[in-house]
Amino acid sequence: MTASPPPTRRRRSRWAWLRRLWSLGTGRFGIIVVAVVCLSALIAGFWTPFDPQKVEISNRWALPNWPHVLGTDGSGRDILSLLMAGARTTVFVAVGAGVIATVIGIMLAALGALTARWIRESVAVFVDILIAFPVLIIAMMISAVWGGSLWVVIWAVGIGFGVNIARVTRPELRRVLHSDFVLAGRASGLTPAQNLWRHLLPNVAPVFIVQLSWGMAVAVLAEAGLSYLGFGAPVTEPSWGLLLAQLQQFIGVHPLSVVWPGLAITLTVLGLNLLGDALREVTDPTLSRSPFATRRARLHIPEVVS
Repeated sequence: MTASPPPTRRRRSRWAWLRRLWSLGTGRFGIIVVAVVCLSALIAGFWTPFDPQKVEISNRWALPNWPHVLGTDGSGRDILSLLMAGARTTVFVAVGAGVIATVIGIMLAALGALTARWIRESVAVFVDILIAFPVLIIAMMISAVWGGSLWVVIWAVGIGFGVNIARVTRPELRRVLHSDFVLAGRASGLTPAQNLWRHLLPNVAPVFIVQLSWGMAVAVLAEAGLSYLGFGAPVTEPSWGLLLAQLQQFIGVHPLSVVWPGLAITLTVLGLNLLGDALREVTDPTLSRSPFATRRARLHIPEVVS
């Protein structure tokens, strides 16, 4: 009988993907950006350099200097404190939309891949109808009924990208469904739900991760865009999009103040997208370490299985 590997080696191999992720430039950049945003949101829960909502007219439009590292806005509020407080809103919206998109995407993909033919076709038609509506239009429709709030953004992005996840994941599930290990699991007595959890979802995880990271990145953009238009965060809630809307009218006089919220949004979206690409490269066993194989895999379009 073959001896099992020692626990330390098993733990080492379990975290090997994290070392591979850090070795990639895109993965390293994504980890750093996401970690900085999450850490800023966590610290802002109990400390910021200044009160984000404190108005000091005598200190308005201060240039970046100590103690206002990024300067102040037209009301004398510290921009760094506003960005840190706005990071809480960004993380809340991204995580909330990601959870809703995950639940909706997995449910629709499972219904569209593992059920009877008439159910699969009905789900495919339903997904095609929903995917025709852009996320921002869904958010504006919901806000027209229930009013603008962060929950409107979360549910709009969650529904919109849950449908996208289902559309991309469904053909991958259908492809993996006919694999030998799935058939062996079915023959050994696994229920469809057990087969889905043990075999199907782990094998479509790379595609799912990329879609989920993209959905969270769009959630950040959607929150900023809807707050900019007045459909997102209320005025009393710190938000990068709301700060951008308040500062953009002074861009001709104080252009540097507009740079900081725009840069925060851009770096966060870029970090989430690059982290998703790196996670796919690390978790997908079909990708080799050669750059040509990676490029071919990124250009690959999943085959649709009826």
